[in-house]
Amino acid sequence: MSARPTGHARAILTMLVAICMFSLMDAGMKLLSDHYPPFQVAAMRGASSLPLVLIWALATTGWRSLLRIRWPMHLLRGVIGVGMLGTFVYALHRMPISSAYAISFVAPMLITALSVPILREHVGPRRWTAICIGFVGVLVALRPTSDGVVSIAGLAVLLAAFGYAISAITVRVLARTDSTQAMVVWVMFLLTLGAGAVAASGWVTIVRSDWMVIAGVGIAGSLGQYAITEAFRRGEASLIAPLEYTALIWSLLLDFTVWGVLPDATTWLGAAIIVASGLYLLRRERVHIEPEHP
Repeated sequence: MSARPTGHARAILTMLVAICMFSLMDAGMKLLSDHYPPFQVAAMRGASSLPLVLIWALATTGWRSLLRIRWPMHLLRGVIGVGMLGTFVYALHRMPISSAYAISFVAPMLITALSVPILREHVGPRRWTAICIGFVGVLVALRPTSDGVVSIAGLAVLLAAFGYAISAITVRVLARTDSTQAMVVWVMFLLTLGAGAVAASGWVTIVRSDWMVIAGVGIAGSLGQYAITEAFRRGEASLIAPLEYTALIWSLLLDFTVWGVLPDATTWLGAAIIVASGLYLLRRERVHIEPEHP
């Protein structure tokens, strides 16, 4: 009777670790975007993580788990990953991390909504209401700023958020047949290959001083990719998705300490609405889980 709650608790903790790692990775990519094109940064992110995740995969499950996979789904994830990361790096170069995250907070809402028709998970009327309120918070955070939804950078983040939502749902589908190792290795490989091909014609020579940043992006990205894959593997998408909002804390700390910027009052208000909606979604999911898994 205690197995289910323990599994959900581990999924929550793993997701929190993933968000921290991805926030550090995004800060590194923002630094790199000042010197390199978006898809080159995406390719460097994939290439710097690939050796690490490959060593881990071979040490834990071996080659066979990497080859016995559902190839069409992995190719789909690869295409989505290239577009998602390329557009997000483009946006990071043109706005603070906290502003980009405020827009990207639409992704957990999309995951929760998509979990109903795709995964057949149950989302009750109160959680649908919280999702709608969260969308209002996104609009409040965006509308008064020059980096709003109508800007190219804002649109890029929205596209990345949609790609993230679809990718997260595919993890839940692939987890029924494929290993975590296969999912992590192949998304990194396809990201490196695809983004590298897109960036090849305009590739910029990497300077020596940037190698440490690239290594940091690779390490943080590897840990984050593993953690988020495990989180969606262990827990229901509608439970895990709201935890994405903890990225706001990390983005504010990074923006202030590294770039010396903070959101304005209206953005704070929008973020508060979004976080409150996310916390309510998490609370309602716990209420939903208890009677279903006694």
